Order: sequence, then C-alpha cells, then structure tokens
Amino acid sequence: MGKLFVISGSSGVGKGTLLKLFLSRNPEFKLSVSCTTRTPRDGEVHGINYFYLSQDEFQKLIDNNEFLEWAEFSGNRYGTQKAYVEKKLSEGKNLILELDTIGALNVKKIMPEAKLIFILPPSFDELEARLRGRHTETEDAIQKRLNSTKAEIERSTQYDYRIVNDDLDKAVEELENIMCS
Repeated sequence: MGKLFVISGSSGVGKGTLLKLFLSRNPEFKLSVSCTTRTPRDGEVHGINYFYLSQDEFQKLIDNNEFLEWAEFSGNRYGTQKAYVEKKLSEGKNLILELDTIGALNVKKIMPEAKLIFILPPSFDELEARLRGRHTETEDAIQKRLNSTKAEIERSTQYDYRIVNDDLDKAVEELENIMCS
C-alpha cells in the first residue's frame, strides 16, 4: 500500500520549487492528478496535467460524494477524486496532493492516514518581500495573499509536520526525512 502526503503552503513560500527538487530526487513519489473545469492550456494533456471535466461532469461527482476535496477559484472548479487516490495507493504508489489548508484538512477527515505537511516562509516579512519581488501582482492582490497567508498559517497548527523553507537544501532534506522514513 502506498502512502498519502498532502503539501500546503502560501503563495511565495517556494513549495513548487521544493516539490520539484524533492520529486527529482525521489521518483517513487508522484503528484496526484486533479480534476478541473478549466480549459486545458497549450501543451497540457488530459490525465497527465489534469482530468478536464465539464461543469456538469464535475457537479455529478460532487453530487455523488466522489471528491476528497474540491474548491472553486476564479470561476473554475478543482478537486481530488477519492477513487483515483485509492487506486494509486492500492497499486503501492506514494502520492502527493498539493492543496490549500482547507482542502488538506478535508482530506485528513476522510483519510486520516494522510500525512499533512505545511511549508512555512522564513518570516512573514520575507514572504512579503518574495511576493513583491515577483512584480506580477497589484498591491491589492498582494494584500489579499498576505491576509489569506495569516489564516493558512493559523490552520497549519493542525498539520502533522511544518517545515520552514529558509534554506532549500535543508527543507528538501526535512521533507525526505518525513516522507521517506
């Protein structure tokens, strides 16, 4: 039986970079494939990047209670199918879900064996500097992200593990110690 891990962390914390490095060093772990109602972008493949569904197909899965978690962002829905996760775990695959804290805590309710790992910034000031350093968002968008980060960090106290990403190599090592033991 494979193991299930859920990774969360605020925007700008470096979880994408951390996961990419972890996965390159640990090919026995796989990122879960989520469902979405958004249109595929150039180069994205159904079943590899996402399972692309119509609004009606997605709603049917909600109505039949087939998601571990789901959410709506910017008019599109995203969700993790229970059957997909259970199938991969029964095949002996170690699976990683990358979710927000609300989704992660929902997964934990349904699958208590899931290990939740929250990636923290070195400090709130450092996170703000990273977000501003991107030069990709308005001041209003940055403030919204910072406010949601405070709520996520509060919810992260319910996680099994918390890793501070102040040194990428050290953070990957901590992740490996948790996930590979």
